[in-house]
Formats: sequence, C-alpha cells, structure tokens
Amino acid sequence: MSEKKIVIAITGASGSIYANLLIKKLGMIKEQWNEVAIVFSDNAKTVWKTELGNEDYNQLPYPIFEKADFNAPFASGSGRFDTMIIIPCSVGTLGRIAQGISNDLITRAADVILKERRKLICVLRETPYNLIHIKNMETITMAGGIICPATPSYYSNPKTIEEAASTVVDRVLDLAGLNIKTYRWGNKPSS
Repeated sequence: MSEKKIVIAITGASGSIYANLLIKKLGMIKEQWNEVAIVFSDNAKTVWKTELGNEDYNQLPYPIFEKADFNAPFASGSGRFDTMIIIPCSVGTLGRIAQGISNDLITRAADVILKERRKLICVLRETPYNLIHIKNMETITMAGGIICPATPSYYSNPKTIEEAASTVVDRVLDLAGLNIKTYRWGNKPSS
C-alpha cells in the first residue's frame, strides 16, 4: 500500500460535483493511498445540497474535520500529509492562502503543504478572473502550488455532465500522482 496521505478541502464555490466525483474515484483506487481526510468550509455543504440535491456529505467514507479543528493531523507538517486538493476552490480561499492568512483549517493546511514543499492543487471554480484573482494564482504558483481551473475538456466526447466533470477530476488525480483509467490524448473517444 502507498504511503500517500491526501486532504480534501471543499469550499463553498460552485462545483460540488467535482468534490463528489473525486471522493468516489478515490474509493476506486484505495490501493494507491493510505489516508484521506476531508474538511468543509462554512458554505460548502449548503452549495452541495443545492447543486447535488442531497446530503451525502454526511455519509462520506473518510474522516471529516471541522474547519476550526487545528488539532487535525494535517494542520502540522509532522502529520506528513503529502497532497492537498481544494475542490472546488473559491477565490476567497485562494486569496487567503496567497496572503498567508491561516484563519481556518483549510487555509492552515494549505499553508502547511506549501511550507513543507508538498503538493497543493487548487481547483479554482470561478469565471471571469479579475486581476486580484490572477495575482493570487501567480503567488500560489510561485510558492509551489498548482492552479487547476475546473475547466472540462471535450475531446473525449463526454455525453453527460458527470463525464464532462470527470475530465477535470481525472486531471486532478493525475496531478496528485495517482494512476487512473481515463481517456488519454491520442486514444479514440468512446462513442
């Protein structure tokens, strides 16, 4: 079993489908990681319920930490979480991380990941961007983070919303260093 430890942060940006699909796909590749933990922002559950029409976030198969729980194992570098995925990532969360404001568990964990030179993936779900957003993306990129906008691709000819959203989630899993079965450029799209 891999020693990979992943924290998933879910913010109140639109795009709960991405977080839901990521959680499901991680469950299908359990042999590639040994720990997953989740933290929600204040608005994330409200957006999930609005967009997905359910409260499945209450039944996730991984530990969920409160956003004020600074005793969570990923609030310290000694917890050795090597990957953090913020999905979807609000521009407010992005801005606080870029400015080093660790006012909750999400921003503290991101700060830890960056200071330890580990992998931070921010799945930004906003459009259009203003200059402040762009500068914050630049700051996080220069600090070692990865900005992965929630921009689906279409060359695999997705037929459903879930298939289109999966093109983003599969890219995130690739960025996290996980091996997944997905459409690869040069392959024939499924029909």
